[in-house]
Amino acid sequence: MPTFLSVLLRGLLAGLVAGLIAGTFAYLVGEPRIDAAIAIEERATHSAPEVGADHHAEELVGRDGQRAGLFLATGLFGAAMGGLLATGYVLLRRRLRSSDDGRAALLLAGAVLLGAVVVPFGKYPANPPAVGNPDTIDQRTGSYLLLVLLGLVAVWAGALAHRSISPHASDAPRAAAAVGAFLLVTVVAYTVLPSFAEVPGDFPATLLWEFRLASLGTQVVLWTGIGLLFAVLLGWRGRNRPPSVDSGPERSAGTPDGAEAPAGR
Repeated sequence: MPTFLSVLLRGLLAGLVAGLIAGTFAYLVGEPRIDAAIAIEERATHSAPEVGADHHAEELVGRDGQRAGLFLATGLFGAAMGGLLATGYVLLRRRLRSSDDGRAALLLAGAVLLGAVVVPFGKYPANPPAVGNPDTIDQRTGSYLLLVLLGLVAVWAGALAHRSISPHASDAPRAAAAVGAFLLVTVVAYTVLPSFAEVPGDFPATLLWEFRLASLGTQVVLWTGIGLLFAVLLGWRGRNRPPSVDSGPERSAGTPDGAEAPAGR
């Protein structure tokens, strides 16, 4: 059985590689949209010289440095998320109703993608430069992080609802219960949390949604890559080993300490 450290190292490696892949996607798809948004912002600052001076004074890292740092940032973020996924896998493996480790890893990565990425995107999609009021950045950040947590709670509620239906029932009622519980928590979260309508009326809608979809696509590539690579790395431990994580020595019920179970059992 694999130790926690071996599973953690697999998660870190999977996350690092997936982060670099996601960084490549962001560079090819997202960076052109960022450049276009920055061009709009610079045109606006040139029309107000006092604002433009403050803007350039606050710029600490140029665009070339930002592009180079993109891969470092996505690689480190991916490694961190891979480590968290591996930790969650160790803690939740016995609760995942799958005898295949790779499938269990994919299910867990998909659950995180749904709860921590897709749910927040539905209410707080990413905005490019020149969009957003600096005075509300703390409130927007706090609301987004809270929605990430509530999105994971929504996924957990759906899993509980799925388990609450009798295993002898057909797939339809169990799926309906899971979707209903997930949507209930999500709708409540969307209703309770504040909304922010800060997109300027003259900002190109096409550019706005191209940037948002590129941002979402980067996260999808990241978590898909982490799930697939982590599943592959878990498979390397040996297909003939039990699909469970080492949680300490086990004994057969009724077998005294130091004694061996009878042969053939």
